[in-house]
Amino acid sequence: MSTHDNSILGLKMPTDPRWTDLASVSLEEILTDHAFCEQKATTQCISLIQRYPEKTELVNALAPIVTEEWGHFRMVWAEMKKRGYQLGKQRKDDYVNLLIQHEPKNVPGDEKLLHKLMIGAMIEARSCERFRLLSENLEEEGLRHFYYKFMVSEAGHYRLFIDLAELYYPIPKVRAAWHQWLEIEKYILQLLVPRGDRMH
Repeated sequence: MSTHDNSILGLKMPTDPRWTDLASVSLEEILTDHAFCEQKATTQCISLIQRYPEKTELVNALAPIVTEEWGHFRMVWAEMKKRGYQLGKQRKDDYVNLLIQHEPKNVPGDEKLLHKLMIGAMIEARSCERFRLLSENLEEEGLRHFYYKFMVSEAGHYRLFIDLAELYYPIPKVRAAWHQWLEIEKYILQLLVPRGDRMH
C-alpha cells in the first residue's frame, strides 16, 4: 500500500493532520479506543452472519474475519499490558454512529445488505488510512511497524466487503452505492472535530 492510499480507497477527504499529532501524545487513549474498535468489528461480522445465514459465501468469508478481528483485539490488549496501560471504558464512536444513521431506511429488503456492506467497507477504509498515518508518523519504531500490519489487514477487509457486495449485486449498483457513501463520509468528517483519543 502506497502513501497515496486515499486515491486507492477512494476517500474524499484526508484525515486532518492535527489528528496524528494529537494521537501521538494520547497513546493510551488511542490504544484503548483501537481495542474497542476491534471488538466492534468482530461483533459486526458476527451480526452479519446471524442476519444472513442463508448467504453461504458471506458466512464463509466473514467467519475467519471474526477470528482475525478478535485476534487484533488481543494484539492491541497485549501491547497495552506491555506498557502498563489499563483498558478503560468503551468510548462512544460518533463517526460510526453517524454512518449508521445515514443507512437508508426505505430501501427494499434485499438491498439492506448492500448498505451494511458499504458501511463495513467505509469503516475499514478509514481505519486503513488512519493506521497508515500512525505507521508513518509515530516516533517509536515498534509502534510504526505495529500499525503498518494493521493497515495492510484493514485494506484487505475493505476489499472483502466490496467483493461481497459485488457478489450479491450488479457491479454498477455497488459502485454507485460506494460513491454515495464516500460523499456521506466526507460530510460526516466535516462535522467532527479531530480527536486524538479516538481512532475515528
